[in-house]
Order: sequence, then structure tokens, then C-alpha cells
Amino acid sequence: MARPFCWLEAGGVIDQQTPRETLLVKHSLAPAGPIVETDDMSLVLTLDGPRATLTLDRPARRNALDLAMWEALPGLVDRAMADPAVRLLVVTGAAPAFCAGADIGEFATHAADPEWRARNNAAIRLTQTTLARAPKPVLAAIDGDAIGGGLGIALACDVRLATARSRFGLTPAKLGLVYPLHDTKLLVDAVGPAAAKRLLFTARIIEANEAARLGLVDVVDDLAAAVDEFATSVASLSATTQIAAKAIVRRILDGATDDDAATAAQFDAAFASADFAAGVAAFHARRPARLT
Repeated sequence: MARPFCWLEAGGVIDQQTPRETLLVKHSLAPAGPIVETDDMSLVLTLDGPRATLTLDRPARRNALDLAMWEALPGLVDRAMADPAVRLLVVTGAAPAFCAGADIGEFATHAADPEWRARNNAAIRLTQTTLARAPKPVLAAIDGDAIGGGLGIALACDVRLATARSRFGLTPAKLGLVYPLHDTKLLVDAVGPAAAKRLLFTARIIEANEAARLGLVDVVDDLAAAVDEFATSVASLSATTQIAAKAIVRRILDGATDDDAATAAQFDAAFASADFAAGVAAFHARRPARLT
């Protein structure tokens, strides 16, 4: 049975006792977000200056998500997006996996219940759309398997960095399931229709290097260093540009082919912005710009 939300206090450390273990969460520059717990799972959101990190922390189940986790995850994403200090959300998993997908054991127990199915399907859709439509950049930091719904979560992120040991697969054909159109479109947007169909038809687990060749991920030697480098770069540049660019790319992926009055006005207004003035001044002074 799910226990109530546990909120971390600012500036310290909380030990949360559970029947199985002591959950220790540390944070530094800002108060951490909520921990959502049941007997054997947790989601942890940590706010640390310009970077928020959302960790899928259920290692005994390879971070598989049950209904409670699907329902809690969108609120944590919204919490990170609402913090004005946050410039980037990093989604990752506790070792040894990124995420093994949905909890198939829970599926087996409740699949015959139409009310449970409706609630579960709605929670998964809200998680996927919340991640994919989050206004600020979202990075998936993958070390280990990202399978099924776990790869779906990664696909809803803007950028995917992975270690060489990571593996990827979409396996609904092993269970007779059909993925929703929204989630399938995320796959097609990332790798194209032919590769998407091959992955879905065969349910094959692929290695990181093949995933990189498909354009699914970028493989890095040192994941922590690569995440730090990406986060530092994002935080040093214009949030206005990043948020607008993400929204425009999303509109293109959703079918837009030309500007409308809103995007034309946005393009024009940028020339009068404080960031543009700061960028021009820094260019002439041959120094880094101080952007907001």
C-alpha cells in the first residue's frame, strides 16, 4: 500500500525508515523535491541549482514502474519545471538499469480489471506527454537496460546519453500489446519509420552502438562527465532561446510547416531582448555572454 508523500526539508538530510531499508537522500543548493514510496519503490527528485535530477530508484525490480510510480512521476516533472532556478531536468535510473519498463507482475495481477487498466493507461499517457511537452530541456542519462516503457521514458526526453553497456528494446510483440500512437510517434521521430518498425516487429534487444547508429542515443565514455558538460552548457546559454527552440521543434514534429503570427512575433521580439543585447556586447568584447 502506498504511503503518503514525504517532502524533504531544505538544507539537510533525511533518513526515511522503511520496512526494507533506510533511504538516504542528500541535496545541496536547493531543497529536494518529494520522495514517493511504497514498500519496494521510490522516485527521487533532487534540485541542485540549475539542474534537477529525477531518479527511478527501484533497483530490485530494475526500476520497473508500477501504477503508483506512473501516477507520481508527472507531478515531479512539473515540480522541476516550476522551479525558476532549474534549467535542465536529468532523468536517470539507479544501478543496475535505467528502467526495465512497466511492472509486468502488476499487469498480470490487474489486467482483467477494466478500471485498473483505464487508470494505468491514463497514468502512462500523462507521464509520457508531461515529459515530452516539458518546456525546459530534459536529458535521459542511461546506464544499463532501457526496455519497453523504460525506453519510452527515454524517448520522451529531448536528448539521450548512454554508456556502452546500455541496451535498448521495445517488446510489446512479446506480450501481444500495442503501444499508443503518441509513444510510437516518439520512436518514429527519433529513428525514422523503417527502423521503428524493425524494432517493434522483432522485439529485439539492441546494444548501445547499434542504438547510436540508429540515432536513438549518443554513446559516451564517461556518463557523469558528459551529463555535467551538457548541464553546464545549457545553464550558460539563453533559456529564452532553449525554451522557444524546444517548443518550435515540437510544433514541427506535430505537423507545423510554416510560421504563424506567434512564431513570427517571437522571432522579431528576440532582437529587442536583454539576452540579444548581452550576446552582442559579449561578442564585441570577446568575452563570454552573461545570459538569463
